[in-house]
Amino acid sequence: MTDLSVFPITRRWPAQHPGRLQLYSLPTPNGVKVSIMLEELGLPYEAHRVEFSRDEQRSVEFLSLNPNNKIPAIIDPDGPGGRPLALFESGAILVYLAEKCGRLLPADPAGRYHALQWLMFQMGGIGPMFGQLGFFNKFAGKDYEDKRPRDRYVAESQRLLGVLEGHLQGRAWMLGEDYGIADIAIFPWVRNLIGFYEARELVGFDRFANVARVLDAFLARPAVQRGLQIPAEP
Repeated sequence: MTDLSVFPITRRWPAQHPGRLQLYSLPTPNGVKVSIMLEELGLPYEAHRVEFSRDEQRSVEFLSLNPNNKIPAIIDPDGPGGRPLALFESGAILVYLAEKCGRLLPADPAGRYHALQWLMFQMGGIGPMFGQLGFFNKFAGKDYEDKRPRDRYVAESQRLLGVLEGHLQGRAWMLGEDYGIADIAIFPWVRNLIGFYEARELVGFDRFANVARVLDAFLARPAVQRGLQIPAEP
């Protein structure tokens, strides 16, 4: 039986199935990247909900796994060489899981780097910019009388959507006909932008027909529908 007791996080979130991959997360855009990936791959895993409302991401136990106090994070009991591997940062986790299973990331070097460039596009652009727009449109920023910060992120979000729109012209997915980690990284954020962040009209989303088409195809996938609900509310 796999022993994960060496990882302090298991004291707060005990592993009921220590032989399975352990996921510490919430159903945020970054969190669901990993749960969707796990559902797509069919890997057995155990999900643990890290409650931001109780500041659990700042607990000693969680920080022992991710000192950056962000979700998601994982422990794979069957990591490289058969030894447990702890990992944080959603992009790194997606690459790790793809390489572990040999799926959803092209094997040829050129295709692999094309996938990674779009993954980095999400990590460095879409995630931070859409997230800032969400802050200024829906959360505390909405009370600021000066709308210039909000409008800055509106403009940048529109620019990023325009990049996606042009790239997806004539393509089923980010890499053409092949669905993979770039789609899993990008489209939870697009969904959040027009849904939870309530910015559909603000960014003029209906102008981006290709982005909307691929988002619909993404949301229709059964593994995506399951992954969006994980970890479930108590």
